[in-house]
Amino acid sequence: MDYKREKRRNLLAFLVLLSLIIPTLLLILKLVIIREYDSNTVLMLVQCLLGIIAFFIPNIIYHKLKLELPPLIYVSYIVFLWSSIFLGEVRNFYYRYENWDNILHFFSGMMLGSLGFSIITLLNKNLKTINLSPVFVLLFSISFAVSIGVVWEIYEFTFDGILNLNMQKFALEDGTLLIGRNALEDTMKDLIIDFCGAGLMSVLGYLTLKKNKKWFKENLIIKKNL
Repeated sequence: MDYKREKRRNLLAFLVLLSLIIPTLLLILKLVIIREYDSNTVLMLVQCLLGIIAFFIPNIIYHKLKLELPPLIYVSYIVFLWSSIFLGEVRNFYYRYENWDNILHFFSGMMLGSLGFSIITLLNKNLKTINLSPVFVLLFSISFAVSIGVVWEIYEFTFDGILNLNMQKFALEDGTLLIGRNALEDTMKDLIIDFCGAGLMSVLGYLTLKKNKKWFKENLIIKKNL
């Protein structure tokens, strides 16, 4: 059964990686040969390249730190990459579906919240002299997820300025610039949704750990491979 599940996960990962590589090659071809340098093309290329790098992060962590992501978090991570980059940017879901960005931020908040909960639980287990309180574990999980969300917004703001992109959606699809509170709405809404998703997952993680430790350890706790 484990072999079949691993085979399905590997197939899913391969298809997601392929969905990032093919658009990347086509976009490079468009920029180099056809020489269309519009901001949307550059944005998609940057996101696809970032997605390919991000795809290999779990493998890098595994080989360098000997830490293995639990199956549930790994599959969630792969699906998130596909949904945010291929569907969101390449297939233009961010503009075609009004709440697509909100759904992904809530999902990423939950995913990062569970990852933060997993990290602090692993550290708490390995500590010999300190036993962290459940409240601290919850606060760390939420803070971890929100901090990653802040770093992501900094990344979007920086590359919007450098490459003249529109990742923070300060302009409409036709290029019309938003003004005042409307220009801030996307960024602030993303952070609020990140916080809500992380908070919900942290609470659920705590309750699950209390009631079903076996399921929690198998699906949400990072494993240390010696």
